[in-house]
Amino acid sequence: MKAIMVMFDSLNRRMLEPYGCDWVKTPNFLRLAARAATFENCYVGSMPCMPARREIHTGRYNFLHRSWGPLEPFDDSMPELLKKHGVYTHLVSDHYHYWEDGGCDYHTRYSSWDAVRGQEGDPWRADLDTPIPVSKNNERHLTEWMRHDWMNRRHIRREQDFPQARTFARGLEFMRSNRGQDNWFLTIETFDPHEPYFSPRKYKKLYPHEYSGPHFDWPCYRRVTETPEEVQHIRCESAALHSMCDAQLGRVLALMDELDLWKDTLLIVNTDHGFLLGEHDWWAKCCQPFYNEIAQAPFFVWDPRCEVRNARRRSLVQTIDLAPTLLEFFGVPPPSDMQGQPLRATIAADTPVRTAGLFGLHGGHVNVTDGRYVYMRAPVRPDNAPLFEYTLMPTHMRNVFQPGELQDIQLAPPFSFTKGCRTMKIQGRTWINPHDFGSLLFDLESDPRQEHPLQASVVEERLIRELVRLMRDNDAPAEQFERLGLA
Repeated sequence: MKAIMVMFDSLNRRMLEPYGCDWVKTPNFLRLAARAATFENCYVGSMPCMPARREIHTGRYNFLHRSWGPLEPFDDSMPELLKKHGVYTHLVSDHYHYWEDGGCDYHTRYSSWDAVRGQEGDPWRADLDTPIPVSKNNERHLTEWMRHDWMNRRHIRREQDFPQARTFARGLEFMRSNRGQDNWFLTIETFDPHEPYFSPRKYKKLYPHEYSGPHFDWPCYRRVTETPEEVQHIRCESAALHSMCDAQLGRVLALMDELDLWKDTLLIVNTDHGFLLGEHDWWAKCCQPFYNEIAQAPFFVWDPRCEVRNARRRSLVQTIDLAPTLLEFFGVPPPSDMQGQPLRATIAADTPVRTAGLFGLHGGHVNVTDGRYVYMRAPVRPDNAPLFEYTLMPTHMRNVFQPGELQDIQLAPPFSFTKGCRTMKIQGRTWINPHDFGSLLFDLESDPRQEHPLQASVVEERLIRELVRLMRDNDAPAEQFERLGLA
């Protein structure tokens, strides 16, 4: 048996034709939906990039204990467990956060890995004479991170030069080279369609629109202050990159046809989260409540054991289900610390695996959904306290914790999943204070765009009980309950 996971970053469900989009051209996602099970109620767990990837490895929520960071010494890694049980695991990716301090040990859990350089601000090229063009939101280009983006773009001229295209090419090379072998798991993971929305001209031409302003393909993480013309421009730039992702997915589907891999190969197509493109008057993610544009993710699975195709699945599933699903496919027992559930029966017959699920960002709202309602619980104190990080790997995205952050660390007692290890307890910090938004309740049946917060005490109390139960199951730190004003 073989398995392939094709993972995109910030793939927007609402921009895919299988989920009802009528203006972004994604024919290969339609082709995939006709061949696989399409999940209607897939939710993220922990946000953003590396917290989501920790969940993919460990099958348990990350965000209640820790923010962005590497795998911990006590974590069970799904690719590593497969490797230990005789399954060859290979990662090919242009997601450059893997090569930074905050993601430094995810790729090394695989049997082998292949890095493709050049996405966003990846410190790849060093053309110090690179001119930085006049740009909307030009303040973003005052750092070396933004400067490197323009250095990298100078070396990306043809479609095959784009990091996404090179990533898929190397993934296809692995598929072709190993088509006659058994027991392997391939992850093809691209940073696209993450911003900046840099794509070949042929995809931009699919979305003609009026725009006369300066260069603008990278919105800041904040409230929308741009004009409707500028918002529409960004949406078209994002659509172009989604269409490029669709074309690369088509290459995988075509090779599976050519090599007749459908008969014995599990195919998962997924993402880590979505992205706001002006909805709710916000750009991006992390700063605002996690509306469904961010939290409800596209998810497709082909399982050769049941051969379910062109089917919709309504059961509530989450990112934490990926690890146990892949382990079960290869006959590897999941460790007891995994909270996710294998989805074999859900793929085959829409068998539910949970009544509710948590999602969120460390220090943000703690959110719970049962598939119909979404409840966002805000902290009760204006200072969003108390909040701590629990880790043995104290790193942020691009750097380790600074000495000033480590002056008052304590050693916490072991959690249920740390295998007897005590962790450092470090004062936490957040992107924004969710207290400013308050707690929010939405009925997705009557208000699918989450535009009208609901006042319904009975529903709220029921979801609070689910939230508390799931937090306890996760062995959440005691202060998280205090922060949220929960018993």
